[in-house]
Amino acid sequence: MDHKEGMYKVRDLALAEEGRRLIDWAESRMPVMMALRAKYAETQPLKGYRIAGCLHVTKETAVLVRTLAAAGAEVSWSGCNPLSTHDAVAAALADEGINIYAWHGLSVEDFYWCIDQTLLINPNLTLDDGADLIFTVHNKYPELVQTIIGGTEETTTGVHRLRAMADDGALNYPVIAVNDAETKWDFDNVYGTGQSTLDGIIRATSVMLAGKNFVVAGYGHCGKGVALRAKGMGANVIVTEVKPTAALKATLEGMRVMEMDEAAKHGDVFVTATGIKDVIVKRHFESMKDGAIVCNTGHYDCEINIADLEAIASGKREIRNSNEEYVTSDGRRIYLLAQGRLVNLAAAEGHPSEVMDMSFANQFMSQIRLAEMHKSGEPWENKVYDIPAEQDQEIARLKLDTMSIGIDELTPEQIEYMDNYAAGT
Repeated sequence: MDHKEGMYKVRDLALAEEGRRLIDWAESRMPVMMALRAKYAETQPLKGYRIAGCLHVTKETAVLVRTLAAAGAEVSWSGCNPLSTHDAVAAALADEGINIYAWHGLSVEDFYWCIDQTLLINPNLTLDDGADLIFTVHNKYPELVQTIIGGTEETTTGVHRLRAMADDGALNYPVIAVNDAETKWDFDNVYGTGQSTLDGIIRATSVMLAGKNFVVAGYGHCGKGVALRAKGMGANVIVTEVKPTAALKATLEGMRVMEMDEAAKHGDVFVTATGIKDVIVKRHFESMKDGAIVCNTGHYDCEINIADLEAIASGKREIRNSNEEYVTSDGRRIYLLAQGRLVNLAAAEGHPSEVMDMSFANQFMSQIRLAEMHKSGEPWENKVYDIPAEQDQEIARLKLDTMSIGIDELTPEQIEYMDNYAAGT
């Protein structure tokens, strides 16, 4: 393990050249980020700011890190999931002078040690995916709150918890909910999660999805994306839900909807996408077919109760990369992918670069927004803020421009008509 105190700890610095090639490929697919980098490298709006980040170390994340640094920031980084770091990418960032503490296969203790190291720079901005960094600051290093001006949060689970924290008066600095941007959750969560989750399942199993009974737990943005892509591959999609409107949407979009107790009997492949613990538990494992494949695409690994699976298993073995075979006492085989962690990142490469182009543009612009708030001398309240609608539309417009797609604009007369409450039929 390569380690230089105060700078980085990665698997193997010799992987840096491979990592650079991967990052270069991602940059060729992320034109919005590259345009923003070119623009803000000149004005340096983040000069003098120290950013601690905790987000999956992928080639796309490296594009974000490089862009933050190009805009003047000092960056210190860790991965937000023990199995999602790409070691070559981490090596490339370390070799480029980024403070980074990340390697694939972290223990829980290592995971939090890495977060601790990122805080050695005494950050004044944080950037999160899952809010573990923010929670660590609040619970372990509360003195750092005095100099942190704000943060950003990438994912649904993190935003939900931070809003609860703010409601309780326990959030000690403002956070921008990047996840709730339309150009994030209607694209990254749907199209990114859908494609990358199926990519992870196929890499870990090589199974044919056509004709399989494919169970998706949760029909939010992520679950919907998975269901749509599985349906497109010819699978028979079953959805389980707790929210009536979500269940109704799934039904009207051609999915079968049933309770997990029933779905467990029929499923060939199971994917959890809820953000809630104990979605698949012992009684579900006991009902599953021989050969059932189980995985998770929610942020944390608690959606599948692995302890329950261990309890009914007479043995287990790793049968392929990111694929463990559990044999139950009655001889059935259940295959758990990626140890119940994010299958799209642990068994594949995460979301495609093209969709992360918009998500990370929102992260980048939100960090600049926080810095501008600080420079204005008018600090925000300690609560969770949404992305401005104008930023959402500008990023979408930039993306369309890079795709050579033009759209219409309303005329002044049309705008006047929209607001004219006196106009009738």
